[in-house]
Amino acid sequence: MNFGRISAMTRKEFIHVIRDPRSIILGIAIPVILLLLFAYALTLDVDHVPVMVWDQSDSTASREFISRFKASRYFKIKGRTDNYRDVEQAIDRGDILAGLVLPRDFAQRLEARRPVQVQWLVDGSDANTATIATGYATAVTQAYSEEVVLQDIRKLTGKVLERPLDVRPRVWFNADMESKNFIIPGLIAVIMMVIAALLTSLTVAREWERGTMEQLISTPVKGHELIIGKLTPYFIIGMFDVLLAVLMGKFQFGVPLRGSVVLLFGMAAVFLLGALSLGLLISIFTKNQLLANQLALLTTFIPAFVLSGFAFPINSMPKVVQWVTFLVPARFLVHLFKGIYLKGVGLETLYLEAGLLALFAVAMVGLTLVKFKKKLE
Repeated sequence: MNFGRISAMTRKEFIHVIRDPRSIILGIAIPVILLLLFAYALTLDVDHVPVMVWDQSDSTASREFISRFKASRYFKIKGRTDNYRDVEQAIDRGDILAGLVLPRDFAQRLEARRPVQVQWLVDGSDANTATIATGYATAVTQAYSEEVVLQDIRKLTGKVLERPLDVRPRVWFNADMESKNFIIPGLIAVIMMVIAALLTSLTVAREWERGTMEQLISTPVKGHELIIGKLTPYFIIGMFDVLLAVLMGKFQFGVPLRGSVVLLFGMAAVFLLGALSLGLLISIFTKNQLLANQLALLTTFIPAFVLSGFAFPINSMPKVVQWVTFLVPARFLVHLFKGIYLKGVGLETLYLEAGLLALFAVAMVGLTLVKFKKKLE
């Protein structure tokens, strides 16, 4: 291995990156834009659910019940009505997510301690949001019902009845349960996967299309030296992107980083080496920039977004798909980043993911070197 030749190839690739503004935009600007866009737009929090109320009872008891929804941060009363048509039209327009309808005899039945049926009309277009909102509404209703029963017992016995079970929830690692705290670490991993493969997927294909590959083959530069020279500039750009993403996560979005910064960047470096090699391997196979770009996007973005556990929990997927996710390297980095960011754990806990990530990097680098050697022979 000749470090002089590697340095020359690295310098050549750096010059190309600097002279090509598209490479700069792709390498630095796009990750920042994607992080800002997804971090602000993508949220799993269901707060301030817009609700329209039709209180047919219009009594003290019904107003007290509705006040429980007003007091909850999960609901926002958008308006009142006196008919179903307004509720239906508001749901159709998307002005509200749900309608709360109280029967005319609400107060009378409640006073007589007879069951009262309260109607909850919810827009099921977004099944996940509808399920969560319905769960919140059920919790508010059950809490109100329990208070009514306890008041009755207190009046009859003169004693304050304690609940036999008292749940004391304690949320670890994300006490405020803010979705950004686990979305952003996973998002950094997904963006790294996509950008890294796209950065190098055009390098060798560009050389073939421009006719400069034959000149490189005729030089004393060996295959592994050329590969290292081409990977080095994009590796540096990739690590700079990681630094930007970590700083933005900390200062722009306030995401806590509880674990080791050294481990975070170390795992990012291992992953980048594998992802950049994957892009280079695609470029070697295709020899066409357009095809390489499309193939890199297809093999990185969709699997990383859908099958990495970033957006959808892997445990909820069918067993066959769960096994398929082991072929998606972004899965291991997402798990690593969430563990380092939120739990502050190290390799004593994340050794399996770290080992599989290292295996991915070694396999990609090895395949790239073998494939490119064949092209030089």
